[in-house]
Amino acid sequence: MARFGIEEEFFLLDEDTLVPLTMNQGLRDRLVGQRAGGAVTPEFLTSQLETASSPLETTADAVAQLHGMRTAMAAGAAPDGAIVAATGTPFVWSDETVVSPSAHYDEVAGILGGLTRTHEVNGLHVHVEVHDDEERVRALNRIRAWMPALLAITGNSPFADGRPSGFASWRSILTRRLPTGWTPPHAHDYTDYRARVDGLLALRGITEASSIGWTARLSERYPTVEVRVCDTQLDVDDAMLAVALSRALVASDDLDDGPEIGLDAIDASLWTASRFGQEARIVDPTTGDAAPARDVIDRMLSRIAPALAAQGDDAFATAQLAHVREQGTGAQRQLRALEKRGLTGLRDLYRATTARGGAEPQ
Repeated sequence: MARFGIEEEFFLLDEDTLVPLTMNQGLRDRLVGQRAGGAVTPEFLTSQLETASSPLETTADAVAQLHGMRTAMAAGAAPDGAIVAATGTPFVWSDETVVSPSAHYDEVAGILGGLTRTHEVNGLHVHVEVHDDEERVRALNRIRAWMPALLAITGNSPFADGRPSGFASWRSILTRRLPTGWTPPHAHDYTDYRARVDGLLALRGITEASSIGWTARLSERYPTVEVRVCDTQLDVDDAMLAVALSRALVASDDLDDGPEIGLDAIDASLWTASRFGQEARIVDPTTGDAAPARDVIDRMLSRIAPALAAQGDDAFATAQLAHVREQGTGAQRQLRALEKRGLTGLRDLYRATTARGGAEPQ
């Protein structure tokens, strides 16, 4: 099976107020570095951290690295009265957003302008190794219409400035404001893909090709297809469901036999998936018609079943999807925690999902 890699983004929050914290140098030095076989690095804002796994070959190795990096960050943050939160947007915005020290991030902030103030977003990125350039483009073309189905079960950012936003994935709405926020174009071949990227760079709305924020793209650093549609996931099992489905989608070479789905239909489906999560209506890539997201997800599972089995993820994916349907997405569980116990409920939920063996509060 192809190797894969996982990147997760997190917020560092004040444990009392859940306000994103500006990391001082001492805390930053304690948190970043090689951890559990992967790496913890600063992200765009000083309130954010990113974990990156090493190249992985098995699901077991992935689970060990994700747990290890989460628990290492949580342990390092605790002495400063901070918690590490696996959420796509914070419960409340920072009083002042501070960009991490970096010439690249300074350039990005210069382009974003006033958007930087509220660009507090965390995603989960899944890299799937595909060595041939042309095959990577074909895989990207195959999976783009399935991204709304994946988003419908991975929304984990329900809050905007201290209140429910009404969206399962508020992060997706915030990223829509960017020049390359949602669906990648259909590319005829690798040359066409590069030409489209170069055309976007010429507009100077993005700083470099690695800043393209499509829901899926070709990595600029690795020979991978990178699935980027998912919010950072609340717990490791949620993350691994997204990883398993992303890997299987990229590996399945029979997903492009349906009707041609236009960008307008895919982007509208991403919006409804962002808004309604599992209860959304989205375009069905097998028919081109609108359908309940749950039905489209079931069809997706059927189509990628051989790849899931080859990965050894078929039983896990079936069981974890059933769990998400019963217990809710990360967004639904966050909303439930806030409704039941207020900030204490959210705080306990965040702590439990970045601690190995931690159980979510009931």
